[in-house]
Amino acid sequence: MTLVGADLPEKTLELDELWSFVFKKSQKVWVWIALCATTRQVVAFVVGDRSEETCQILWNEVPQSYKLAHLYSDFWSAYQLVLPSVQHQAVGKDSGKTNHIERWNNTLRQRLAQFVRKTLSFSKCVHQHFARLKLFIHCYNRERSCAILP
Repeated sequence: MTLVGADLPEKTLELDELWSFVFKKSQKVWVWIALCATTRQVVAFVVGDRSEETCQILWNEVPQSYKLAHLYSDFWSAYQLVLPSVQHQAVGKDSGKTNHIERWNNTLRQRLAQFVRKTLSFSKCVHQHFARLKLFIHCYNRERSCAILP
């Protein structure tokens, strides 16, 4: 049996953002991620700055089947301004409510050299950076879907 978003009994999304850079370290690019805590799959992502507008784009990208999920994020102000307060809870890392997304951030940094903070590998343009991220997420989600099959 494959777990699909609509079949999950209770949905929980963990949201976080991480920075990387394009061409030089002064050109920061923020990657915003929404991760399903049950399946460990990325359900939405966006690349941009660290603004409320980018957070709104991420929320718009979340599939409709997850729009009523419990939402956990850090205390970044954009989350409080964009996410529905009834569903959203800002938590610290010590709470354990964002462990999966923090682990995902580490996995991304371990597998793609362009996302490591101190590296000689870097993307030369935002489109290339986005393409690498999109391919990684596709492969990562595929691995997760195979892991939950009987």
